[in-house]
Amino acid sequence: MAEYKIEVTTGDTENAGTLDHIYVTLFGTEGQSKRTELGYLDIDFTTGAVTTYTMETSCCLGTLLLVKVEKDPHYILPEDEWYCSKIVVTTPDDDVILFPCYRWVSSGELVELRGGRAMKVYEEEHPLLIDHRKRERALKKSLYQWKIIDKGIPHFTSFNNSSELPAEIRFSKSKQHEMQNVAMMTDVALKLKRLIDSSEDWESFEEMKTIFCYKKTTMSEYVTQHWKEDDFYGSQFLNGINPNTIKRCSELPPNFPVTEDMVRPFLEEDSCLHTEMEDGNIFICDKAIMDGIPARNYNGEPLDVTAGFCLFYLNPDKKLMPIAIQLHQEPSRQNPIFLPSDPEPDWLLAKMFIKNADLMDHQAVHHLMKTHYLAEVLAVATLRSFPVIHPIYKLLIPHFRYTLPINTEGRKVLFGREGALRMSSLGYEGLTELMRRSLSELTYSSLCLPENITARGLESIPNFYYRDDGLKLWKIINRFVEEIMEHYYHSDCEVQDDSELQEWIHEIFMHGFLGNTDTGIPHCFHNVEEVIKFITMVIFTVTAQHTAVNDGQFDYSSWMPNGSLLLRQPPPTTKGEACMDTVLDTLPNVAETASIAGMLWLLSEKYTDVVPLGSYPEERFDEHDPKEMIKDFQDELSHLSEDITSRNSELKVPYTYLNPAEIENSITI
Repeated sequence: MAEYKIEVTTGDTENAGTLDHIYVTLFGTEGQSKRTELGYLDIDFTTGAVTTYTMETSCCLGTLLLVKVEKDPHYILPEDEWYCSKIVVTTPDDDVILFPCYRWVSSGELVELRGGRAMKVYEEEHPLLIDHRKRERALKKSLYQWKIIDKGIPHFTSFNNSSELPAEIRFSKSKQHEMQNVAMMTDVALKLKRLIDSSEDWESFEEMKTIFCYKKTTMSEYVTQHWKEDDFYGSQFLNGINPNTIKRCSELPPNFPVTEDMVRPFLEEDSCLHTEMEDGNIFICDKAIMDGIPARNYNGEPLDVTAGFCLFYLNPDKKLMPIAIQLHQEPSRQNPIFLPSDPEPDWLLAKMFIKNADLMDHQAVHHLMKTHYLAEVLAVATLRSFPVIHPIYKLLIPHFRYTLPINTEGRKVLFGREGALRMSSLGYEGLTELMRRSLSELTYSSLCLPENITARGLESIPNFYYRDDGLKLWKIINRFVEEIMEHYYHSDCEVQDDSELQEWIHEIFMHGFLGNTDTGIPHCFHNVEEVIKFITMVIFTVTAQHTAVNDGQFDYSSWMPNGSLLLRQPPPTTKGEACMDTVLDTLPNVAETASIAGMLWLLSEKYTDVVPLGSYPEERFDEHDPKEMIKDFQDELSHLSEDITSRNSELKVPYTYLNPAEIENSITI
């Protein structure tokens, strides 16, 4: 006789427990156990329970390979689902083997769990495991399929509703309920104030301040007080929600004819534009990519979208100041260059139209396409290409938690009939065209923060906290990935021989970047270094980068004068004709403002089941070394968090979005 101890952990998520019959069968190199029932109609499998059972077999089963778990319904009680976190088996030789599960098990379902150390495909030797690996991948490919919505943007998962998704990747019931409650609270708050159905225009800026008495942040309050100030406007291109577009300007574009006389009053005394460019103090935001994209119709007439320029000057006080704005690409008498010395309404309108273009670029490209849509491609490719025993699956799957359900539902919320992004000046068709253009020009280096910063010439600009915190995070993530990958891949040949890894990157190349070799995205891996860099980019993108472009949306954009996705009036073509009422008329009306701000509320909300960056509550690695690497990773993140908190305590406008304590481990909202 041989004795096996079986420890079963039921998840602590809402309604994770079950009263159904649970059966286990052990498979080893020397045979298999009988199908054995564990517990029966008691508290063994209640939510959060950890229970241990003893199974006796007629002989030792040899090296343990698989655990088969079955759940049969009780004939009297209603059927339910059971969330099994993990099973740990102690063998007669006192080997302790982890069998991760972390999924819902339905009545009548059979689940086979792999245990032990992470295994690459060419390391498999036992026929049972080779067959299991093939069957697992075939099942995943049948479940997770690609869908092409538009030939010019990344491909999506084929599921139309989050309720259709396999249970292993759906929202937890508690997450689903909490999101529904927040949406309901937002809607009720707006309706109570009779905002959501009002087609009236705002009568004053003071009146706009009453929109969200139930929802304010320290930063959103600061924005309402300082939105007109040029230094605050400039700072947002470094540390606001879209720190991705500004770059150093060493030579003016020929279609942006700013003269020395125009900007001399705004430069240091006795200086000139040419000198300041040579000294690296001139920066530019160029929205040429939006030129010619048709805007949507509004009340029967097309709206205006400006694909212009904004020139910035880093002054001696280390403040980034806007000094010249041209609202369209081609200069003309009807397209003047606006200056800080122009009448206040003209200058405010010029800044608002640049910010309008920047916000649409932010939402469509830097937020949706470069984080959400890219994460969806990465998640689907990971689920299709890797079995759960693969080390890269174990490393990455925690970083795709809730990604597919939030994207599946988010597309309907953002682009549905009443969706806030459909309400933007470009509308659905315009934003989709913007994504097409951006994807066709996207480069691998632009997704890698160190290369991105260098390419834009922003290595030394002061007070650029997104860069400072982001580069430190990139290094910490890169060190962690390097340790994990070098633990499992001892040579470049092992990378080349890993057919599942090669299939993974090929799927990403084809479905995320549409097979465009000009992007520089690898379509295969030749060495360990390439894998380390790519996985660093993956983890940074779905954690830090998403947080940087998502979490500040309510802070910076709920106050519409600071930047709105919708501007209703055409931009100024002649100086001196606008007034402050023109500014108000250009902004969204009451209902439109409420809808956009409500969306930003939902997108920036923090939920109770947040998993911070570096936290891995699901125990997937069974080896000592990877577990220690995770601890070291967490320690480094903790030290960085302390440093950022200390720095922020001395800043008038703290930058909190890349504090590791504030970064989620995956895209969940």
